[in-house]
Amino acid sequence: MPFLGLNGHRHKLRSTSVRDCQHPPPPAKVSICRSRLQTSMRYVFTPARSLAIAAIIAGSAFLLRAQEIPAEKIYEISLPSVLTLRVENKAGDRYVGSAFLAIKDGVAVTAWHVIYDAVKVTAKFADGANCEVMGFIDCDETKDIALLKIDVKPRALMTIAKAKPTIGMRTYVIGSPKGYEFSISDGLLSQIQKVDGFHQYQVSCPFSPGNSGGPILNNRGEVVGIAAWTRNGAQNVNFATPAHEAYQLNADKPITRWKDFQSKKKTLFSSAEIQKRTSPSQESKQSARELKKVFEKSTGKEMTVIIIQDGQQERFTFTVPPDFTK
Repeated sequence: MPFLGLNGHRHKLRSTSVRDCQHPPPPAKVSICRSRLQTSMRYVFTPARSLAIAAIIAGSAFLLRAQEIPAEKIYEISLPSVLTLRVENKAGDRYVGSAFLAIKDGVAVTAWHVIYDAVKVTAKFADGANCEVMGFIDCDETKDIALLKIDVKPRALMTIAKAKPTIGMRTYVIGSPKGYEFSISDGLLSQIQKVDGFHQYQVSCPFSPGNSGGPILNNRGEVVGIAAWTRNGAQNVNFATPAHEAYQLNADKPITRWKDFQSKKKTLFSSAEIQKRTSPSQESKQSARELKKVFEKSTGKEMTVIIIQDGQQERFTFTVPPDFTK
């Protein structure tokens, strides 16, 4: 029984056989039969094409997974380029921070708040080698990033990622939390937030004092961020400066040595102000009075206070109560 009528309407769908086309039909029916045969053949090859496309997609996904590196391998290849910084500031306090080699030989990247008031900085590598941090080359205080000059023989440099990171990707941080040197922990890139006028990476990698300035790595061992600060009172809400911001600094600038840097900072005050600041205790009292005035003017307003202690930066956001300064 033919599946197509003389008027070309379909009555029943089935595969066309050679027997169906053996009898000499009218020219119109021959054309219809050939069309049906071609349609049938197209349906035969469509699954094959689908399988081929699926194989290509699966192969691409496999290649992407193949580029991912296990955490232990990331640690192994990154460790020779990570530094623990030992910082002494003008008040005589000593604390640790982290940094990593990048951009060019003899240059390390860290967070500005780790070394902003330093008078002496030394560095230690995981293999036990120690070296002097001669000074800083360039910095961006707003984005909390600095380039240091390291007196060390050429070592492997870390690669700064060029591609924009994706939210939800695995991240790793290497540093010295609470002084426990060259520790690694992991988390996720939770979100990209705009804070202080520029985009920062929110990560769930645990931060502690000593992590600041350390590298945030992706699953290929590339540096995507620089450990910067943590949101006080929250669980693993930590932020990193995008690592590509390091390229906005000038790694070829002359070195500013620590003693010269502190001298330059003093010249920012007038002679009258210098006389008022004759001792650390007087400076503290003056700063406290100025801070009290700010709070008094801000009653009922939301404020964010940044506290830097022992090389760790924390932020507190709150509404100033009426009796806050009493």
